Amino acid sequence: MSDAALWAALADPHRRTIVALLLERPRPVGEIVEECGLSQPSTSKHLKVLRQAGLVRVRQDAQRRVYALDPAPIAALDAWLAPYRRLWNTSLDTLGRRLDETAPDDPEEPSPKD
Repeated sequence: MSDAALWAALADPHRRTIVALLLERPRPVGEIVEECGLSQPSTSKHLKVLRQAGLVRVRQDAQRRVYALDPAPIAALDAWLAPYRRLWNTSLDTLGRRLDETAPDDPEEPSPKD
């Protein structure tokens, strides 16, 4: 599984919807089809891409295929995003401090525009 395959798999909004559904719990294909509002062949193609990227696992349950999220690739993406998250958190903390410094002392006091 490559980073490019993960990003490519998650680039499609239908596949992100499937990942969000599987985040809740494992689901059979039929349920994924119903929830996504896609045809069964289209859903199967999306699931194949997610499976090839390593994002989902499939198990056979009698006549049904049940898909579940594989947390390992998501954890790898989270680790990759960590430095960017720190950058945003630092920027947002700085903005928050600046807003606190410039906020009026009395929150009930009307702004100069009023």
